[in-house]
Amino acid sequence: MEDRKKDHLNMAYQSKIDEKKIDHRFCYEPMLSAHPKGELKPFAFAGKTMQLPIWVSSMTGGTSLAGEINRNLARVCNKFGMGMGLGSCRVLLDNPSLLPDFNVRPLIGNDQPLYANLGICQLEKMIEQNEIHLINELIEELKSDGIIIHVNPLQEAFQPEGDQLHSSPIDIIEEFLSSFNSRIIVKEVGQGMGYESLKSLLQLPIEAIEFGALGGTNFSIIELNRHDEITKNTFENFAFVGHTANEMTNMINNIISQQGEPNCKQLIISGGITSVLDGYYLTNISKLNAVFGMGYSFLKYASINFESLNSYVENLKKGWQLCDSFLRINQPE
Repeated sequence: MEDRKKDHLNMAYQSKIDEKKIDHRFCYEPMLSAHPKGELKPFAFAGKTMQLPIWVSSMTGGTSLAGEINRNLARVCNKFGMGMGLGSCRVLLDNPSLLPDFNVRPLIGNDQPLYANLGICQLEKMIEQNEIHLINELIEELKSDGIIIHVNPLQEAFQPEGDQLHSSPIDIIEEFLSSFNSRIIVKEVGQGMGYESLKSLLQLPIEAIEFGALGGTNFSIIELNRHDEITKNTFENFAFVGHTANEMTNMINNIISQQGEPNCKQLIISGGITSVLDGYYLTNISKLNAVFGMGYSFLKYASINFESLNSYVENLKKGWQLCDSFLRINQPE
């Protein structure tokens, strides 16, 4: 105890709070709960069951490291009751021998949601070539609960070998829905989506919208960095166009207030979510059933080893439980 008190004295001088960093989104209520104990309560999401309302957002696919990363992610999702989106599974359509890198259902278990992933440009080509059956086969091979369609027109525009859309993504998804029976999640990849796009998606009978909002990993920047300096300098400002997770949550709340209950009733709030506080706040103010997603943070620890990833998620779980016990959302006057 004496050593601890000495530490407190030595650290007190370094522990003053900068008022500019105070988080006014919450009321801190230290009198109303004991410290959290036990497990979180299961809840239904994306066709299966989750316990920790955190989603492993689609990140890696088609690389030599993908297999080990996916296996680490699936194991930790199984342990903590989280959902998972695989990285782009396009490579499996061309090279089925890579299936073991994506075949993680035995590790994540049957209770947690697991979704395959394809891009909107790939989907358009498959519709044109009457190859939708290949998506059903992919879902069956991976024993996934459905498919995530990532919508990424800016990334494709800036990708040196990118594909071009011939129809609008909303038209492609509507046509896809007319001939496809499995669950569908639609996501962006780092720019987010505006009011009209969200309003259009909410009207469709899809399983969930994943934000992929501005503020997280930005694939437009990644692709522009692969270009020469002239191209990069010409287009780099496009990477800063888009919508944050906070903006998108408020947009959807406004749409629901104006138009009533939508067909799509679930959200994965992702993009720029780097702390439990961000995720807790946005999922709690959302008028739709929501979890929050992260990509890079999971990828970083999963790339090291399972032990690092497990330690990280243990802390996320503790953080969520502390939020639930001692914080209330600060309602604006």
